[in-house]
Amino acid sequence: MQEIRIPSGAKKILKMLEDRGFKAYVVGGCVRDLLRGEEPHDWDITTSATPDEMHEVFADIKTVDTGAKHGTITVIPEEGELYEVTTFRIDGEYKDGRHPETVEFVTSLEGDLARRDFTVNAIAMDSEGNITDPFGGEEDIKGGIIRCVGDPDRRFAEDGLRILRALRFASALGFKIEDKTAGSVKRNAKLLEKISAERVNVELTKLLLGNYSLDVLLNYKEVITAVIPELAPAVGFKQNSIWHCYDVYDHIAHSVAAYEGSDECIKTALLLHDIGKPFCYTEDEEGHGHFYGHGKISVDMAEKILDRLKYSNARKGRILDLIRYHDMRIEPEVKACRKAMGRLGTELFFDLAEVRRADKLAQSDYAREKEFAQMDEILRIAREIAASDDCLDLKTLAVNGDDLMRELKIEPGKKVGEILSHLLDKVLSDELANEKDLLLEYARKEVCGEL
Repeated sequence: MQEIRIPSGAKKILKMLEDRGFKAYVVGGCVRDLLRGEEPHDWDITTSATPDEMHEVFADIKTVDTGAKHGTITVIPEEGELYEVTTFRIDGEYKDGRHPETVEFVTSLEGDLARRDFTVNAIAMDSEGNITDPFGGEEDIKGGIIRCVGDPDRRFAEDGLRILRALRFASALGFKIEDKTAGSVKRNAKLLEKISAERVNVELTKLLLGNYSLDVLLNYKEVITAVIPELAPAVGFKQNSIWHCYDVYDHIAHSVAAYEGSDECIKTALLLHDIGKPFCYTEDEEGHGHFYGHGKISVDMAEKILDRLKYSNARKGRILDLIRYHDMRIEPEVKACRKAMGRLGTELFFDLAEVRRADKLAQSDYAREKEFAQMDEILRIAREIAASDDCLDLKTLAVNGDDLMRELKIEPGKKVGEILSHLLDKVLSDELANEKDLLLEYARKEVCGEL
């Protein structure tokens, strides 16, 4: 079964190396996925052949020197098929906490596997499906355990990103991090400060998207707050509200987990949506907690965090909008929904519905039934509006800037945009029908003189 599931391109590479007397194995995550009954997305190969010897073996196949210094070339047996093939090696000193200064090519597979991060990733398989597993990775897969190969402190000192990778695997696979490894994860969280923002971004996003993110977010706060120190004040910050049953950080964690979709912007927005709460807390005379204005503070804080973690402008803008409007009140009425959809745009409106539902699921049971009933009614109305030909934005408004300039003799400039926005607001509020002649007449009589 395992032999059959090795793709033909990978098997071809293994056989070519074996036929020339070299040892060759698929290794790492692809073997882990195979043993879990999952379809691997990437296939890595390790071999006793050096890069020069690999070039001789693959003389008739397209190759790319992606990292020959470290023993890696990319082999392309067929168009669109990419396989990284790396010489057995042991790593030298990791001075930057991420990459080895030197590597030494070796002839021992076990020596190569010993340098890898976790036992579940230190398993090799040959072309016949035979397993080499010197560190008990297969048993750890069966037991659902993430365990470092060798001394965890040393593994994390070599590459601090492995700390986040451990959490990401736990979140994605539902595995438990073995106690010794878990202690080292928490103890060495500061090592993440040496890691590039781009790499942290990638691993954090994958962690948030995992089906088991809640346990990770709750049990490894030291790591999460090392990545985002601005979350530290939320840990243990009591909300003292009938609406909430968790402190601020735990509420955030539960809201992230409550969203079951795969939209990374929604997940990230939920992680940051209440980050400003500890900075605007007040209590009324009865001791009830309030967080007036926390949305604006959260947006300002989130923007700095997203910039630091090198989020693209498109992702950042969408995440900030989801945070900015996550507490926006919308009445379950056609006019209110149409106006909100016009203001936000249909896509953002429905994304916000996901954020609001996850947010509510992470609150107390108080009035939840009423809240969800209202949310369901708003979504029902919004879906009907989206399926209709209703005007929701300037693109679907019956007049445009050219109409105003031609029919009303308005000079190009800011005034045109102000009039169009005013007309759109009237249409969204059902005060005017979206008809060209009617809108132009209204603009001629009521708007132009005022603006």
